[in-house]
Amino acid sequence: MAVRSHRVRLLSDGATHLVLLAGSAVMLVPLVWTVSTSLKSLQQIAIWPPQWIPRPVMWSNYVEVFRRVPVALYLRNTMVIVSSNVLGSVITCALVAYGFARTRFPGRDALFMLLLSTLMMPYVVRLIPLFVIYNQIGWINTFLPLVVPALLGRNPFYIFLLRQFFKGIPEELSDAARIDGCSELGIWWRIVMPLSKPALAAVTIFAFQAGWDDFLRPLVYMAGRTDLRPLSVGLYLLRGGAGQIPDTHYMMALTTLMIIPVLVLFATGQRYFIQGVTLTGLKG
Repeated sequence: MAVRSHRVRLLSDGATHLVLLAGSAVMLVPLVWTVSTSLKSLQQIAIWPPQWIPRPVMWSNYVEVFRRVPVALYLRNTMVIVSSNVLGSVITCALVAYGFARTRFPGRDALFMLLLSTLMMPYVVRLIPLFVIYNQIGWINTFLPLVVPALLGRNPFYIFLLRQFFKGIPEELSDAARIDGCSELGIWWRIVMPLSKPALAAVTIFAFQAGWDDFLRPLVYMAGRTDLRPLSVGLYLLRGGAGQIPDTHYMMALTTLMIIPVLVLFATGQRYFIQGVTLTGLKG
């Protein structure tokens, strides 16, 4: 009976792994196609059925991308957006989340529910009012609409994720620190933050990807400044003008270059990322 149960368990685990491997293969198809297309000429891209392995391999596509667009300038602009996004998400959102998780004040729960309700409002609904406000205070065609809100903890999802994780940390640690004379800010920085590395890693990856891939806001707020364009907008400019054949191979080459940093970041922090996401909702 035990042998039969063991065989059934092995078959079940094997079937589960086969399904997961098949799903993973399907998810990898767009990535493989992107890399393959980035190494083809326009003639090879037009061949049907498509060739997954380019012959010959056009490494010159990557060199041509750097000639057609100022990749170094766009990368610098992207890093300005990404760094402010990550810094604001990790520091400011964590400070706000600590206030909701560990401090008691009148209307705390109502205010937190109001904060969460903003998640139901699509960003495009706020885009025009925000543009009008930024235009009136002279922020259009600068980095300020992208940098300042990020540094002020504007993302309610990150605040929610960190709050839930903070509530899972034993309060006895904070009580002991208070007895020793530590302030609330010191408890947050010296105790809560070091114990929240999984959640902070998850927020860092989310914030990095959001800033790295941000397209709509730079396109709207900095449309008049070509020297402030990030990589996402530079990729859009490679599509070609009206009546022109899109430079698909160059677009895929720049896309591949943009994918690499996100993959590296996730690969290096995936252990903390998975812990941060899975442990977040254990305490409400």
